Amino acid sequence: MGSANGTLPREPWNKGKIVGQKAPFKVKDIWALRVRLQMESRVRELALFNLGIDSKLRGCDLVSLKVRDVCHGDAVASRAVVMQHKTQRPVQFEITAATRDALQRWIKQAGLRSEDFLFPSRMHGSPHLGTRQYARILEGWVTELGLDPADYGTHSMRRTKATLIYRRTKNLRAVQLLLGHSKLESTVRYLGIEVDDALEISEQTEI
Repeated sequence: MGSANGTLPREPWNKGKIVGQKAPFKVKDIWALRVRLQMESRVRELALFNLGIDSKLRGCDLVSLKVRDVCHGDAVASRAVVMQHKTQRPVQFEITAATRDALQRWIKQAGLRSEDFLFPSRMHGSPHLGTRQYARILEGWVTELGLDPADYGTHSMRRTKATLIYRRTKNLRAVQLLLGHSKLESTVRYLGIEVDDALEISEQTEI
């Protein structure tokens, strides 16, 4: 059926596609990929992967980070605060020792300065790595690990550490803060917490 102005209605982009939560990476897969990237001296990719896991940032926020966002002077900081594009709310994240080391090596190798983008684009006309380029790099990692690219996406990076933290602590509020969600309900949906899981927590809480 056409719309009032005679044009055909646009089909939703996801019509006929199976769209669901992208799986977080398993710890064994994280270490397998880290070892591979280190062995093959893929310095930029290791820095991108490690920071993606640590920061729990959306792809658009990760690729637009500048060197000054993660560095204090010449040293990579152990914590950082960035403004999220989507919500315009600040979010904090930790930078672990392994990630600091990977970032330091990448910054030195690329000769980056404080005001430079952390992951400059290799394509003309784009100042930093784009979200589509990031998605392609991630698809390559997934393929190298022998996993199904249909199950993973850039949100897999965002969800990985958040899911691990939740499983180990059951602390939803902490995960909400780390993901920069304004509502707890968003965190519940994002983690895909099932009713059984919620009931299990409730059963363990005696009053």
